[in-house]
Amino acid sequence: MRATVRWLRADLRTHRGEALFLVLATAGIIASLLLAGAFLTYAANPWQRVFTQSSGAHVWIHTKASADAGTLAGLDGVRAASGPFPTAGVTAELGGDRAAVRLRAAGARPPAVGRPLPVSGRWLGPGTPDGVVLESSVARALWAEPGDALRVRGPDGTVRRLRVVGVADSAEPRYAPGENPGTGWVLPAALERLAPEEDRRGLAVGLRLDDPEDTDFTVQQAVTALGADQIAEVSTWKQARAEAVGGDRLLGLLLGAFGIGALLAAAMAVAGAVGTRVHGHLRDISVLKAIGFTPAQLVRMFLAEHLALALAGVAAGALLTELLGPHLPGRTGEAMRLWRELPEHTWVPLVTAAGAVLLIAATTASAAWRAGRVPPVPVARAAVPAGRRMSGTARRALGLRLPPALVLGWRGAFHRPGRSAAAVGRLAVPLLLITVALSAWSTLDRFESRPEEVGLAASLVVRGDGMDDGELRRRLAAEDAVAAAHPGSEAEALVPGQTGTITLRGLGTARDPYPFSVAEGRAPRGPDEAVAGQGLLDLLHVDVGDWVRMTVGGRPQVLHLVGRSIEPEDGGRVVSTSLDTLREGGAADGPGFYRLVLAEGADPAAVGARLSRDADGGLDVRETANPADRLSSVRGVIVGLVAVLALIGLAELSTTIAAGVRERRRDLLALKAIGLTPRQIMAVIVAGTGFTALAATAAGTLTGALAAGWLIDLQGAASGIGAGIARPPSPAALALMGTAVVAGAIAVSVPPAARAVRRRLADSLSDTL
Repeated sequence: MRATVRWLRADLRTHRGEALFLVLATAGIIASLLLAGAFLTYAANPWQRVFTQSSGAHVWIHTKASADAGTLAGLDGVRAASGPFPTAGVTAELGGDRAAVRLRAAGARPPAVGRPLPVSGRWLGPGTPDGVVLESSVARALWAEPGDALRVRGPDGTVRRLRVVGVADSAEPRYAPGENPGTGWVLPAALERLAPEEDRRGLAVGLRLDDPEDTDFTVQQAVTALGADQIAEVSTWKQARAEAVGGDRLLGLLLGAFGIGALLAAAMAVAGAVGTRVHGHLRDISVLKAIGFTPAQLVRMFLAEHLALALAGVAAGALLTELLGPHLPGRTGEAMRLWRELPEHTWVPLVTAAGAVLLIAATTASAAWRAGRVPPVPVARAAVPAGRRMSGTARRALGLRLPPALVLGWRGAFHRPGRSAAAVGRLAVPLLLITVALSAWSTLDRFESRPEEVGLAASLVVRGDGMDDGELRRRLAAEDAVAAAHPGSEAEALVPGQTGTITLRGLGTARDPYPFSVAEGRAPRGPDEAVAGQGLLDLLHVDVGDWVRMTVGGRPQVLHLVGRSIEPEDGGRVVSTSLDTLREGGAADGPGFYRLVLAEGADPAAVGARLSRDADGGLDVRETANPADRLSSVRGVIVGLVAVLALIGLAELSTTIAAGVRERRRDLLALKAIGLTPRQIMAVIVAGTGFTALAATAAGTLTGALAAGWLIDLQGAASGIGAGIARPPSPAALALMGTAVVAGAIAVSVPPAARAVRRRLADSLSDTL
């Protein structure tokens, strides 16, 4: 035991640089993975972020107005309560759009539990007695913004007007037509004017629990305390989270794929570093066996040493992340602060650290087991191993007077196919993932710069608020920035079996067809022809070429699907045809709106403001929702992931350089014997590293470009948008990345190559054993 400890101390003192690098690499990778995990959670689960920031209620219980709902705050397991708040169900209308809204009385100060988070506008105040704050999902459904006036029909049929003063996010269930009413907050006096009769009102109580998993038990207590006849509706945080996660499926899948890929790249980098270091001790192992160490002792010794280094690196990385992460500037620090309050924060760091330690232990055990089989008598290594003579191609290249450094560097990089392939593969993995990340960035740019290619040809949607259709056409035609104005109409249609609804949309006419983004098949040209989104094809289990039957307002509508369009709205559950077809089938009387295709370079916000101003408020002009706006947070995540992957790639590159330098040290005598100068020998080592990096770059970028298109289209199809949205990075960007990788590899390899060349001949001779 004493001999083992003494050897470990001597080895660590002798190889301080390698040991320090392994600790720092492990710490950096752990810190990067934890930061990436926090950022992924922050971006991919906005509902959890809202729930945490708003101190969301785990259970919302809606009761009759006569119930003693205030007693629910005293139930076992309830940490805090919000309410009870008087509520009333109303119907809100704006510009022809209608939505069911449950108004909730609130004070001038938001509640502490279940606090709405303002997105735009402001909160209620005494200066706006008829003001209303809408939850963001119902505000989007109504196209409502601060300053708009809602027509609100109360429970008794009385119509009043409420002014939208703000839009807020909430962790409660989102608005779903026909399923969940939206939420709106008004002052108590405004609610009494809309629902003066108490029997037409209700109460809402939000309960925050000590244990979030006790929702069922809490509901049972509430039913027992109030009576089943007094409770009208119950919603839990699990239901709200399930609905919200479904809406962000594309973002979650995209970031989840990046996270798994980063873990894989980190695992391969750590495994390569440990394996290379153990391989560098083969000569020492022979000596240790010769003086009496058993194979089992050697295995335990190497395992203990590298586990100690791994534990030091993991502990340092996790500790630094936990202590310094919340204090980082910008969204990274905010993500860490929020992540510390999330439930998964209690186990994700532990699982990540334990996984890294187990990975290093498995890799070290495998390498140490092979080390235990090394013969106890050092075997002299031939200057040129048997079967590894210089190839005819290399000899001909030297005969053509190519620089010896390039020829010998190429041979040094690839003369051992197994090791070379492993080194190239480990370095190619982070480059592959970086290429996928750049492809995701390019795809987002496509939504913003080329929206007509992804189903967003029209930048504005205009509705006439009581304006004659002829006058509306005249105003649109007079606007120079409007390249085309396509009439349209929408209706909710029942699918076969009447188990759900889809959106039936008529756009354009036979004379002036709408520019659909068709990814499969063709655009509709004749009567009863239509295109559908991927979500609708999946819902109805149909393909392009099939006929579908639906019911609109009690009337059947049969359409022939001639193409699949890229449809970013309503989860792709949209079937689009011409407005003429809807008129013939009785599903539309005339245009309900106009979709405006703007001239190139026109600013949609400026054009919309100009149209509204010229019409003196007679037009309702909205910008078309772009999924890129909802996915804007992914850009910061992509930057962070690229940084993490670059660190992992640097760690792997350092391992490759160390292995290459160690191999070349054994050849120093041979290289000097054939007449190479120290500078040429250094160039041989540097060239070998450069060729390895070049091969990894070619493999990583090519495979990444192919994988990125498949992954993004797969995720687009899963979200209902449909395949065909992916766009690879430009060749210039890939060439720039490849040049930077190769140049960086060459620059990083110069210092160790120079140190290797300066070694004495006696040292080099010892390396031949």
